[in-house]
Amino acid sequence: MNAPLPSSAVASPPAIDSQPSIASKLPKVGTTIFTVMSALASEHEAVNLGQGFPDFGCDPKLIDQVAQAMHAGHNQYPPMAGVPALRQAVSEKISRLYGQHYDPGSEITITAGATQAILTALLCSVSSGDEVIVIEPAYDSYLPGILLAGASPVLVPMTDQFRIDWDQVEAAITPASRLIMVNSPHNPSGMILNDADMLRLQAIALEHDLLVISDEVYEHMVFDSAPHQSACRYPGLAARSFVVSSFGKTFHVTGWKMAYCAAPAALSAEFRKVHQFNVFTVNTPMQHGLASFLADPEPYMSLPQFYQRKRDRFRAGLARTRFKLFPCEGTYFQLVDYSAISSLPEAEFAKWLTTELGVAAIPLSAFYDTPVEHGVVRFCFAKRDETLDLALERLAGL
Repeated sequence: MNAPLPSSAVASPPAIDSQPSIASKLPKVGTTIFTVMSALASEHEAVNLGQGFPDFGCDPKLIDQVAQAMHAGHNQYPPMAGVPALRQAVSEKISRLYGQHYDPGSEITITAGATQAILTALLCSVSSGDEVIVIEPAYDSYLPGILLAGASPVLVPMTDQFRIDWDQVEAAITPASRLIMVNSPHNPSGMILNDADMLRLQAIALEHDLLVISDEVYEHMVFDSAPHQSACRYPGLAARSFVVSSFGKTFHVTGWKMAYCAAPAALSAEFRKVHQFNVFTVNTPMQHGLASFLADPEPYMSLPQFYQRKRDRFRAGLARTRFKLFPCEGTYFQLVDYSAISSLPEAEFAKWLTTELGVAAIPLSAFYDTPVEHGVVRFCFAKRDETLDLALERLAGL
């Protein structure tokens, strides 16, 4: 029998106040500006034109169809890639609008929002040593997604009028370049890519053998009778693109976190390998409800007119202030230059606007990896008319 160890040889327990530590994969990332400004707006009872979500409900028919799906027993796991009827409906919509056929079985995947689709596309397609071309300003999930995939972002700024300088894009390409990310209609600028833009993107992607992530979540918010130039329209792009769109944005249900990714079968196969292990699949009754709702194209076909009316109402009110308005070709965002009003940095001006005037906005600098000061903030006009009118009333003195 072994003798007991002397008390001096017994290891002391760790201090109870010790804390484990990990090396952050995103050391520069904190709480997003959208969360910060929404919290500030709530604290000061400000009109929240910062975070991009509607303050009105969706079509009651969509709610009814989701409820019917629940009552019908569609409450367990669906197929990993999505409910077949919804993938079929998405395939038909893309074919009808853009003339490109995607096989619903192998080329359409239903995702837990567009952010998950974009991250999944990055994780499956780039890795350490790869470079990803990103146009700035850019939605704030792009760069963290690239870094989590182990790749390096290469940042190309837009022009002062928020157009893409394709010569500058091409100059940024190196032998390590693997993928380019584009977003049209563009958040935050409201710019859209036209046919010439898409043809140049296609030529660059083909010449340099680049994959493309085309973020098209605002595809049904293009104004003044302009067409949405989806990557799906261009065979050379469709063959090498992950095209992402959002049911949440289209049908005013951002909290549902429902989207899809369309991509050729070989790309979709790799996409699904990652998808099955980060979310596996997404909300079953909502998929069935959306499949039924998509049978009628009118709700999304009428969306440009719906939001253009809100855009015009909001711009007319802002025109009576000292804000300088940038063009808004699409999305539900309006950029304004406030240099005639204040010399404050953008983040400070946005906070002042929220706390002193009671209207929340987002600083444009938040859409840059290294903040760039333009004297510009972004408003969201996806709001009820009375919400927009209250905001305009509070801004009228500027």
